Amino acid sequence: MAKPLQIALDRSARTPLAEQIRAAIAAAIEAGLLAPGARLPSWIDLATQLGVARGTVRQAYERLADAQLIEASRTSGTRVADRPSSPPKKLEQPSAGPFMEMYEELTAGPAIFQMGVPAQETLPAKLFTNVRSFALRAESNASVVYPDPRGEQELRREIAAYLAIARGIHCLPAQIVITSGFSGGLGLTLRALGLDGKKVWMENPGFPFTRHGLELAKLQIAPVPVDAEGLNVDAGIERAPDAALVVVTPGQQAPLGPTLSLARRLQLLDWAGRQGAWIIEDDYLSELQLASRAAPALASLDHGQRVIHLGSFSKTISPALRLGFIVVPLPLVAQFAEVAACLAPAPWPAVQLAAAHFIRDGHYMRHLRRMKNLYSAQRNALLACLAERDFEVSTAGLAVLLHLPDGTPDMAIIKAMLPFGLAPAPLSPWYAQPDAAKSGLLLGIATSPQKHVARSCDRMEEVIHRFV
Repeated sequence: MAKPLQIALDRSARTPLAEQIRAAIAAAIEAGLLAPGARLPSWIDLATQLGVARGTVRQAYERLADAQLIEASRTSGTRVADRPSSPPKKLEQPSAGPFMEMYEELTAGPAIFQMGVPAQETLPAKLFTNVRSFALRAESNASVVYPDPRGEQELRREIAAYLAIARGIHCLPAQIVITSGFSGGLGLTLRALGLDGKKVWMENPGFPFTRHGLELAKLQIAPVPVDAEGLNVDAGIERAPDAALVVVTPGQQAPLGPTLSLARRLQLLDWAGRQGAWIIEDDYLSELQLASRAAPALASLDHGQRVIHLGSFSKTISPALRLGFIVVPLPLVAQFAEVAACLAPAPWPAVQLAAAHFIRDGHYMRHLRRMKNLYSAQRNALLACLAERDFEVSTAGLAVLLHLPDGTPDMAIIKAMLPFGLAPAPLSPWYAQPDAAKSGLLLGIATSPQKHVARSCDRMEEVIHRFV
């Protein structure tokens, strides 16, 4: 080097001298003061210059070499390594994309009228205490084996017993696969079925995230209208008679709320059996039927083994658990097990074991009864409040649908409500064709506490009148 390398050391600092030397040389290289190919003094010479031990400089040089900032050679000495001729471009924050922007808007909260989450006061503290207890126990007794990717046997057994009583489904624990909520179950199912490029019936209107998931799975979506009896099977056969899959919410159609009639259920099962098509039953809110006892699951009528039943604990306990399950038809058990093992194993065992004890000890059934009583009272209070304001409304499962004139920008209304802590869901994104979408607001009942409902309705009315 033409002149000694200037490095200032602070011997009173807590930073080790070797690290100070490394940082100073690295900074000089990054700033261009030491160009590629520039020769550095030997670690012996630099140690003498700085008045430090040779091992201190050697340690700094080794770290610089590990970072590929310098290169050492017996013939040419230690030199600055070659570097890109132009400085690296500053990385820009990547865009999440329009779908994730919509996803974040529709799942914003916690807020009044928010859909898809249970009431805060119904969250079972005992279950979450058990989750922590099982987690601590698992950490202190760490096992060296992998858990069953299909889920803990204890939870699968409890779910099978519960389904037999509550949903009319008679299945073996071996047919149960534990998943990370509904979306995890949908992804596993679509991967196991391998229907890329095939046609699928999708309720119209229907859950926008499910529709996007089907698109990501490379399926051709055939929107099928919904009426007072649920999915219109005749319309589905007319529009896509060669479909390989149907996704349906028979218990309480999302978002309009009707239960799939018995005649339609039998018609759908008959068509699927003849066509060789599969049916994904999204058991959306069926356990939380407020008007009457929940109808038996579609899978309970399935003697042809064509229905894949998907359930979750997101609406009944908490979406934070990320816990769901699949009831797999017997012919597909091995296929689903392989996909679970290799691509989508069951979530954290501590959560599963805590949920199993919660169900086994009878807490889950009592919890559902308390939720239904609370939600019935909140629904009645909300309907009464809306009636006073002359809104056109209808009940839709655990929501009240507030109808708006066609063409009303319901998405814009939602954005205007968010600053006030109100987050109903817009109806229009649930439709497959934006130009044929109806406008409305879906007001979640679970997140409409009676003490806040009158004031929230007043604020909502003010915002709506800006757009209508």
